[in-house]
Amino acid sequence: MSLRIPHWLSTIAASGRRLLRRWWRSQSPARQDRFATLAPLVSVLLFLAAIISAFWYLRNEEIEREAEAVKRDVEIAQQQVRLGLMDSQEQLVRMTREALSRGQPMADFQRMAATFAAERPEVLKVTWLDARRRVRAIYSPGDSNAEGSTEAPSPASAPAPAGSTARSEAEWAFITVHDLRMPVYSRPYQNADRSMVFQLHVPVLEQDRFTGALVADIGIDALLRHLVPLDVTRRHPLAVIDEREQLLASTVTAMPGPRPQRAAIVHDVPLTPAANGLVLRGTGYRTSVGLIGNTLFWMVVALSVLTVWMLLGTWRHMRRRAQIQGALVQETNFRRAMENSMLTGMRALDLEGRVTYVNPAFCAMTGFTEVELVDKLPPYPYWPTDRIDENARLLQQELQGRSPAGGIEVKVMRKNGTLFDARMYVSPLVDAKSQQTGWMTSMTNITEAKRIRDQLSASHERFTTVLEGLDAAVSVLSVQHNELLFCNRSYRLWFGADAQGHAQLAAGTGPALPVLAENDESVDSLSGLPTQELAGLGANPREVYVHVLDKWFDVRSRYLQWTDGRLAQMLIATDVTARRRAEEQSAQQAEKAQQSSRLITMGEMASSVAHELNQPLTAITNYCSGMVSRVKAETIDRTALVAALEKTARQAERAGQIIHRIRAFVKKSEPQRQPAHAKDIVEDAVELASIELRRRNVAIHHYVAQRLPMLRCDPILIEQVLLNLLKNAAEAIDSAKLPPSRRHIELRVIPRHMPDKGGVIEFSVTDMGPGLPEEVLARLYEAFFSTKADGMGIGLSLCRSIIESHQGRIKGQNLYNADTVAGCRFAFTLPVETLARHEEATTQAQPFPETAAESHRAFPLPRQPSKTDP
Repeated sequence: MSLRIPHWLSTIAASGRRLLRRWWRSQSPARQDRFATLAPLVSVLLFLAAIISAFWYLRNEEIEREAEAVKRDVEIAQQQVRLGLMDSQEQLVRMTREALSRGQPMADFQRMAATFAAERPEVLKVTWLDARRRVRAIYSPGDSNAEGSTEAPSPASAPAPAGSTARSEAEWAFITVHDLRMPVYSRPYQNADRSMVFQLHVPVLEQDRFTGALVADIGIDALLRHLVPLDVTRRHPLAVIDEREQLLASTVTAMPGPRPQRAAIVHDVPLTPAANGLVLRGTGYRTSVGLIGNTLFWMVVALSVLTVWMLLGTWRHMRRRAQIQGALVQETNFRRAMENSMLTGMRALDLEGRVTYVNPAFCAMTGFTEVELVDKLPPYPYWPTDRIDENARLLQQELQGRSPAGGIEVKVMRKNGTLFDARMYVSPLVDAKSQQTGWMTSMTNITEAKRIRDQLSASHERFTTVLEGLDAAVSVLSVQHNELLFCNRSYRLWFGADAQGHAQLAAGTGPALPVLAENDESVDSLSGLPTQELAGLGANPREVYVHVLDKWFDVRSRYLQWTDGRLAQMLIATDVTARRRAEEQSAQQAEKAQQSSRLITMGEMASSVAHELNQPLTAITNYCSGMVSRVKAETIDRTALVAALEKTARQAERAGQIIHRIRAFVKKSEPQRQPAHAKDIVEDAVELASIELRRRNVAIHHYVAQRLPMLRCDPILIEQVLLNLLKNAAEAIDSAKLPPSRRHIELRVIPRHMPDKGGVIEFSVTDMGPGLPEEVLARLYEAFFSTKADGMGIGLSLCRSIIESHQGRIKGQNLYNADTVAGCRFAFTLPVETLARHEEATTQAQPFPETAAESHRAFPLPRQPSKTDP
């Protein structure tokens, strides 16, 4: 029989051969030699792999055949057991029908049970139970005394399986057959003979009424011996196991000693039609030895290893030869590539001055080919015609070995007649015997470098001219050597050429650097400094006062790397003396304006203050007059006198507090920022403003939020702003002649968050007056602008300056009810103190008064003393 290869397989093989041949021809000879050396090694390894694969394949095929045989025998055994059990089940059903149809079932039970058990050796016992599970009759093969009875006295007198597990399994099967009215198999259990059995329960039905059950005890071991064919058990061992993998019965007897080492082939099928968790398991074993224990296999492996070892020795020898050859080729190619890639021209001369070698870079510089230059004597083609004598002199100097180590600068002419600047370096050329055979010259084109150098020189001159013309002092100091590297004209004019002026200006303007020990050049204490990071730092502006010059300088410093790589510090100092003096004068004028504003405010409130002071003074006068009269009349006792004196002292203390508050407000003091509570500022301002408000019959309502953070401000200035806003609101309400329902002012202090400022505290003063015209709102903070006839126009302008100096904002706006102006609101914000928060529990805000009456109770007007007071 001939084997015909498919056409497509032949086509693929032919294409593979062509591709392999083409790939082989494309490889270099060295690579072909390497592949030729490795081919036998690869062949041996492939042969060994083929032998191992064949052994492995045969072993797996044997295992698969054995597994198929085990599966086939187990299925045959399963089928025989299923047929036997189904036949027993049908026979029991037939027995119940025949016994019930004859009218006297107990009479023929023993005969039919004996016939049933004789035909089925696996049946150990047949029992007839009534509906209450009492034994009516029982037949046991081999028991000559077994006889049927029509009725049992009690369930306890009936025989039952030994053990609680057996009784529970039998009861479960009886209950199940009673409920289902169909045959049921119990789970396996151990009977009194210590044999593993299970019961087959068949219901006894009379006119569809359950009257009992026929129970057949079936031995599992006998079931395997009698129902499974003998040839099947001879080929493979069979066993019955339960759902917990416990062995119940087997066709072979377990031998003592260790189990065989060979792996078993196992196949499991359920024991049908019992469906009680029993599994029929078949086991098979492979008969051949393993792959590892095969002698032929190890002989093949040993021969293959020996062959591989010999081939590896040959391959190492060939590899060393290939490495030496490759290193030689690589070195040659490296030198050739280095010569061809260099931008520096190389020229070799013999001792007579004849050109023996030029590289491609030299030819590219001059424009001449290698043929046009090699074997040429002076004058060379690249010598300019007007410099032949000079170049000849330099050549003689070169041949005599007197060329300078720094090279010589010459003019070289290209083939097209153009000239370029070049620098040549000469070194002797020595052969393998250490004999000088000529000179090697390297030539570099320095035309571009020379042009850049000239441009840098011109740029440096222009830059120096600009720095010399600056009004600011510019200086650069070497940090390591404390040497002044550069200073312009302004620096020399103010400080001279000494580095001391740089030190005065640089005090505290940059990061601290280590101090160098004098006359100790062996220690470089700046070697660990991050030069790049210091040079990348930005300018750090700072104003410095120089006592010797009596000048203020705005100093900006930064670190940089000097031209030689040293770390240096550059300073730019601008004279800001005029600006500082102008700022000082402006601050003094602002302070005077604030003091004047407070004095003006107190002057405008003079009548109210006098009225406020007159009340306690009048009360003191009345108290003293009354005491004098009663003392003269001797109608006053010691207790009444002490009470009158205490009242007089309280009135005097009240007058002193008013004077102290006014004196602290108008006292001239330096502005100072300090942590302050908003509540304290509001209470002081309200206490001063209430004097004017009571005179104008205006009520004030104020609310301070709880647990406000600290403010960092000048409390007197903020109190001045609040007093000014409260006084303006009261004047607007009084001048508009508003009714009592609108004669009140609301002062609120609450925290807010602004996107650009963060956390702030907002102070707002709201009145129900006539508001402000739009043209007045546009010029509200303009200096010397006022809507009052006797006003100076500096109040709100000064308030705005005070708030903005505290990094806050102030804003005024009208309040509208539909299109009608219903009042005016002034609000300003102050940033909170970020370093400390107010945590005191005493910052409980006062309740906001709901009516004017509550406001007057919070700030009661002084009662006029009666003449009847003592």
